[in-house]
Amino acid sequence: MKPFARLFVVFILGVILAAASGCGGTKMRANMTLEERMAAAMELYEKRDYLDAKNQFRVITLSYSGSTVADKAQFYLGECHYGMKEYILAASEYERLLKVYPNSEWVDDAKFKLGMSYFKLSPKYSLDQDYTHKAIREFQEFLEEFHRSDLVKQVQEKLTECREKLALKVYSSAEQYYKLGYYDAAAVYYNVVLDEHYDSKFSPMAQYYLGECYRHMRKPVEALEAFRKMADKFPNHELAGKARQRITQLEQAAPAAGAAGGKP
Repeated sequence: MKPFARLFVVFILGVILAAASGCGGTKMRANMTLEERMAAAMELYEKRDYLDAKNQFRVITLSYSGSTVADKAQFYLGECHYGMKEYILAASEYERLLKVYPNSEWVDDAKFKLGMSYFKLSPKYSLDQDYTHKAIREFQEFLEEFHRSDLVKQVQEKLTECREKLALKVYSSAEQYYKLGYYDAAAVYYNVVLDEHYDSKFSPMAQYYLGECYRHMRKPVEALEAFRKMADKFPNHELAGKARQRITQLEQAAPAAGAAGGKP
């Protein structure tokens, strides 16, 4: 390490130690042992005094990076940011644990909370969903790497929520085009729901209204196929009855259309 860089690290550590020495009105000794500082940091964390706890965990990660509790301090450093709703900073600390301490017992917890940090940053469905995609990536990797973890059920639930949000974004676009009478554009988006979000709760509606789009576009063959798929795949859905009615109407209209177009 270059002399200037070494001095900078020492300076930063000194600032943190100075700030940490007056945590929450409780005087912290500068010469505390590692065990004492860790216990004090955890006590502050349990009291939800995240700011002061963060300072103590930071001292440990900087001064005792090779200790047996450094990975735990690194994880709880992320937890402090998470508790303060500083999700971008929390994600950064969880990522650092995954890179620096890949064999830590806290790795699965850090991977889960990394996904949760992005999940918390995910905005409502109508906005850009970059963080939602990042959360999905982390949750999927978690299920691949830690499929025996006690956190699997929670990860699956959050992963489903993320996927439903993405499906809603596409479905809402289709719905808007449908209401405006742009049935060809609506059909494109309904097909995206069926192709990319087939396991979402919006799939049955997308299948039904795809049939309605084709009906309005005077494409009876495509409409009939869409309604039949809806009735077969989702027989208990509230729109299944309407789909069956459309099937009957289209089937009855087909012979009449053929007779009208035939030779006298």
